[in-house]
Amino acid sequence: MAEKKLAIIATKGSFDWAYPPFILASTAAALGYEVQIFCTFYGLQLLRKKMDMKVTSIGNPGMPMPVPMPVLMQALPGMQSMMTMMMKQKMKSKGVASLEELRALCIEAEVKLIACQMTVDLFDFSSDDFIDGLEYGGAATFFEFAGESDICLFI
Repeated sequence: MAEKKLAIIATKGSFDWAYPPFILASTAAALGYEVQIFCTFYGLQLLRKKMDMKVTSIGNPGMPMPVPMPVLMQALPGMQSMMTMMMKQKMKSKGVASLEELRALCIEAEVKLIACQMTVDLFDFSSDDFIDGLEYGGAATFFEFAGESDICLFI
């Protein structure tokens, strides 16, 4: 029986949107899937040496917060950092792995991480901005794998 494949396109660069690609990829790899994450546009933040992402609360009314936060209040300076800190504390208290830990799990499980070369060029990044061991490629690189995958997710 052929190995199952999971292809993920990661397009978001916020704290809350960084978790799904890493959780799904590490879980699939643990279940024996061959996994690739193609990071494009803001998803490149997942591959930066220092992940300093913030929670995106505005436009996300479903986000449960310990203290109700009206949209207007969320727009105040410093609120995004405070909400990120609150979310990190809550996750730590519940035993949820950090983004750095999840990314390390993916690397250990041989999840292939691909940085979109067009986006790297667009935002004037260099390979020094990113962790080691990445592949750089374009949409064709992604389609080569995704076309044969059993599951393809856009996150």
